[in-house]
Amino acid sequence: MPIALPEPKGRQRDVVFMREEGHLVVLGTAGSGKTTMAMHRARHLAGLPETGGRTLVVTYANSLTSYMRRYLTTVEGVTVQTFHKFAFDYLERRRGRSGKGTIHRELRKNLIERALHEVRAGTEKPLRAVAERPLAFFDDEFKWMAGHAATAHEDYVVNRVERVGRGRRLAAEDRAFVHRVYERYIELRGAYGHPYDYDDLATVLRTALENDDSARWYRHIVIDEGQDLTPEMIRALAAAIPEDGSLTFFGDYAQQIYGSRMSWKQLGLDLVRGHRAEFSDNYRNSRSISLLAQAIAESPHFKDEVDLVQPRTPAADGPPPTVIACRTAEEQLKRAAEQAAKLSRTGRVAVLLRHWKHAEEFARRVAGLKPVKLQKDKIKRWPEDARLFYGAFHGAKGLEFDSVILPLCDAGEMPPAEEVEAHGLDEAQARNARLLYVAVTRARSELILLHSGRLTGLLPGEESGLYLRGR
Repeated sequence: MPIALPEPKGRQRDVVFMREEGHLVVLGTAGSGKTTMAMHRARHLAGLPETGGRTLVVTYANSLTSYMRRYLTTVEGVTVQTFHKFAFDYLERRRGRSGKGTIHRELRKNLIERALHEVRAGTEKPLRAVAERPLAFFDDEFKWMAGHAATAHEDYVVNRVERVGRGRRLAAEDRAFVHRVYERYIELRGAYGHPYDYDDLATVLRTALENDDSARWYRHIVIDEGQDLTPEMIRALAAAIPEDGSLTFFGDYAQQIYGSRMSWKQLGLDLVRGHRAEFSDNYRNSRSISLLAQAIAESPHFKDEVDLVQPRTPAADGPPPTVIACRTAEEQLKRAAEQAAKLSRTGRVAVLLRHWKHAEEFARRVAGLKPVKLQKDKIKRWPEDARLFYGAFHGAKGLEFDSVILPLCDAGEMPPAEEVEAHGLDEAQARNARLLYVAVTRARSELILLHSGRLTGLLPGEESGLYLRGR
């Protein structure tokens, strides 16, 4: 059942009524109301008498799309989809191609591993250090290459398209080795009958749209949590609107969590004066939670961030975040379950963990409370009456809860050893700092963090006074 949209506050109304033609960028800190503005903007664009028309709201994860649908389901002319759903629908409708052409995640990793083994075997010894990097490094690098349209040898090896955020740039010889592995992966993938995977789907879509002269289905597109979409995804969406249509991009670059730090200026958007706005007011978090989040964002791990909006500290106060030390990881999950059961009696609670394996362990402890799983490709309909949610940090993007509980905030978990091995310590810390920032900023009024080993260094020290020790 649809419910009334939250009312926009202050300058948020100005964004709703911005020009309905061209590209627009709206940057805002966590809690600044970007999703609220995006939904109002979509409703406004769909209902305009002359310049309005069918409007698509796009985001990355299903959990957020299902949340927005509960507000927009009865708004005529508005469709809410993930990027991949939109891409598959278009390709199937226009070209008779569907998601069946993509490759399963496990098969993708197996083929990358096979390609890596074959290229290693065929390369003159001694091998360069990059050849000994783990599979996760190559998997991540291929995602970046596809997302930035840098898969061609000339772009990746010769011109060395810059990758923002990596502590040390790959040498040309290293990139040449990586590209040989990539080319072999493409050959193997084709032999298995998969013309593309989820990562280069955006390029397939963009190319198809650029060669499609038929009328566009949507006149306007609104992107929420745009920082999670790759440049190629944004370019594809820009190609999906007519010349007299609009594309509105809402994002927060402090929340980039998919390993691809960039600026909106890299997206190929064509902006003119008056088509960019920033929001620093935080309407979600209490003052104490906001101060902790701000300290995380001001840490050295965010030093390479671009287009960050400096948040304005909210006036509304609440209890300071609580950090609880436990004896074991198992005790952490037990304490988290007890706190979740208590807090869910009076409000909505999310228990967020760094990895899904731990999230599933937690869920078994609260099975009787019927917790809702926050997984980006699972939630199709938002559960109105649910009080308890759980999942990995990624699944909570764009959402908010009265209370948030974060178990396993140990130094060994954030960042995990396998990410340090794959990406190096600096990059692993940067990625996990952004994830922690996202998790912390989901809480409106109460935040509890637990650990049993040494507390993660991604949090400010206890001397900061930004949290209290609890029992």
